[in-house]
Amino acid sequence: MMDMYETPGKEAGGAQSVDRALALLSLVGQGGGAPVPMARLTEATGLSRPTVRRLMLALMRSGLIVQDAGSRAYALGPESYLLGVMARRRLDVLKVAMDSLVRLADESEENTYLSLRRGTYSVCAHREEGSYPIRTQALKTGDRHPLGVGAGAMAILAALPDCERAEVLEVITPMLAEGYPGYTPGVVAGCIADAQARGWALNPGLYLSNSWAIGMAVRAPGFDDRPGEVLGAVSIAAIDARLKPDRQEALAALLRREVTRIEQRLTHQMTGTARPLGGRP
Repeated sequence: MMDMYETPGKEAGGAQSVDRALALLSLVGQGGGAPVPMARLTEATGLSRPTVRRLMLALMRSGLIVQDAGSRAYALGPESYLLGVMARRRLDVLKVAMDSLVRLADESEENTYLSLRRGTYSVCAHREEGSYPIRTQALKTGDRHPLGVGAGAMAILAALPDCERAEVLEVITPMLAEGYPGYTPGVVAGCIADAQARGWALNPGLYLSNSWAIGMAVRAPGFDDRPGEVLGAVSIAAIDARLKPDRQEALAALLRREVTRIEQRLTHQMTGTARPLGGRP
């Protein structure tokens, strides 16, 4: 029975346990199907073995995690699979976005990307190759960076509600300082402000000097006149010589057109009135 007089400290502790359990679940999922040993979980999280064991037992009781009888390592359980299937059926962003990624690559001749938000990170879900002979290869499918690193990840960060963005920045600022020296707090703040003013983000070679990109956030359908959740972003990357200001504007117009199409199709998908993906929205 819920304690009506539960203290804020208890509430915070409960929320922290949920956060930790979900982080462990995500780590096991990143194992690519291979069981993940206890040592990997304690190393990645900084938690003690008893704490990790307690949280994993809770996940095992829910069916989200199973433990290999021989190695004692952990893997995703059947309930994780069912949840993934249901989520994919409801909102398959990559499937919805593929036509747009191909169209953008054809028209721009540059590499185009779909990045998806995963907590404080952005994960590259797909890279569609352009036809221009010299292309930037700074980002490939499966790459994972803190939000803000790259045009797509910056577009996601800039599109978040203010309070949520502040929480993300608190987490990622030490990561940026350690692994991404170009992303100082001042630079990040400036990029966020510029992205919000323009409606699209620019990465002016902050990660690799000759690799530039522009990106635009993709949202889930909103309700009651409220904007939908930020799911990810679509971006176009090119060598610096091919992303001068006039071309940035031209490519941003293409991005805006395709993001609108993607979001319309997501709405159709959510409402059960999806059109054929090869057709016009």
